[in-house]
Amino acid sequence: MPKDNEIKWLKEPEEHNYPAAMSFLSLLYDQVKATNCVDALRQAPMTQFKAKDIFRASGLSLLGVSNAHVERDRNKIESGKELSPLLLIRDSGSGRVIIADGYHRLCAVYSYNEDAMIPCKIA
Repeated sequence: MPKDNEIKWLKEPEEHNYPAAMSFLSLLYDQVKATNCVDALRQAPMTQFKAKDIFRASGLSLLGVSNAHVERDRNKIESGKELSPLLLIRDSGSGRVIIADGYHRLCAVYSYNEDAMIPCKIA
């Protein structure tokens, strides 16, 4: 159920989101492909998708608000602080979207308003 507070977002992902994405992507891909993905994310334009659509495309499970990171991000939403946009990779091999950075933010937003538009970069 949508809440009264609007979810606020930074205009661009924070710089530390890219090394976090690199760390995660390095678990899935070799160093060259992971680096190419992060470079593509840096160059990608900002776009936006509904929280529920990102979840469906990722195939991931929702973390509950009992998760400390989700709770922290949910508190940011409720206090009007800006969140960093998500970094997403289209994985043609699996037909899924990989959340390279921002899984906890996505879970917090979804639990707040599943129809919320989430700014992101996707490559």
